[in-house]
Amino acid sequence: MSKLAQRIAAGVAVMFGIATLAAGGRVLMGYSDPGYAVYRPLLIYNTAMGLAYVAAGVAIWVSRQRGKYAALAIFIFNLAVLLGVVFLYANGGAVAIDSVRAMAFRTFVWLALFVVLAWKVRRWAP
Repeated sequence: MSKLAQRIAAGVAVMFGIATLAAGGRVLMGYSDPGYAVYRPLLIYNTAMGLAYVAAGVAIWVSRQRGKYAALAIFIFNLAVLLGVVFLYANGGAVAIDSVRAMAFRTFVWLALFVVLAWKVRRWAP
């Protein structure tokens, strides 16, 4: 059961990373218009993080312990960016509410991955 949860977490991380790379890459290259004002630094950050998500997925697959730390690091980075985006949005910056929601979703996903991995590492440590 422990290995199954680890593999599912790894798959979620990799698929989330691929989806992030694809969506961000399309907008950065001008192939897609999300329908709202795009805050370019956030778009670049999220697209670059797509690579980190894939790398974290590989780390999760290989080692629950390393994966746990990768998920925690990504959660912390995303939380910091989310707080910055919320600040900009609240102060009339050029950040769309859709961007705030998407960043909140990303942050939540990585918190959930970290919690699952932390629980699994604690409970079924080799």
